[in-house]
Amino acid sequence: MTDAPMLAFDADDTLWHNESFFALTEEAFGQLLAPYADPEALKERLTQTERRNLGVFGYGVKGYTLSMIETAIEVTEGAVPASVLQALLDLGKEMMAHPVTLLDGVGDVLEDLARHYPLMLITKGDLFHQEDKVARSGLADLFSAVEIVSEKDVPTYARVFGRHGVAPDRLAMIGNSLKSDVLPILEVGGWGVHIPYHLTWAHEAAPEPLGHPRYVRLADIRDVPDWVGAQFPL
Repeated sequence: MTDAPMLAFDADDTLWHNESFFALTEEAFGQLLAPYADPEALKERLTQTERRNLGVFGYGVKGYTLSMIETAIEVTEGAVPASVLQALLDLGKEMMAHPVTLLDGVGDVLEDLARHYPLMLITKGDLFHQEDKVARSGLADLFSAVEIVSEKDVPTYARVFGRHGVAPDRLAMIGNSLKSDVLPILEVGGWGVHIPYHLTWAHEAAPEPLGHPRYVRLADIRDVPDWVGAQFPL
């Protein structure tokens, strides 16, 4: 095990915008299916379909697109027009090709931290799409390791950090999701640093571990260097 602290970052909604594009697509989905169902009911049906399909399609835009199509077929009892299905496919393609837009301050913060600490990127989702976003982000060279995983849970984190020889008390995971980026890390023995995004996918909702000695909540990624400097002084 190396004694050097490892700073691991989530990608979607921690380094660049993601959930906001899903929200816009969900709105368009509701408009396309408005003749067949109430928008709020549609939203709930889509959420249920997504959750049901996670074990089949995994996370990401492709699974989301298939879940939209499945929900459309279900709520219309198979009567959904081909033109609507094509529109849903087009929405999925637009999401896949959407520019990678960094959150404010991300570039400067990572460049600063990378001069002093090894950085790792840990993101879950579709391998092709996540690799593409990492490449287009312009941040890839700042990370000593990039891990694209199917799920963020205790076994996955233990395996990743074990492979890289990082002691749990010398690592911090910085991310927007309590469920994926914080709670499993605390169980592994590391520091969970939560930076909330203004939107949270229902599947990522989880209780905040208030009072946990290794839990930290920061308002902005630009607060990370000061916290890291205090926790892991050079």
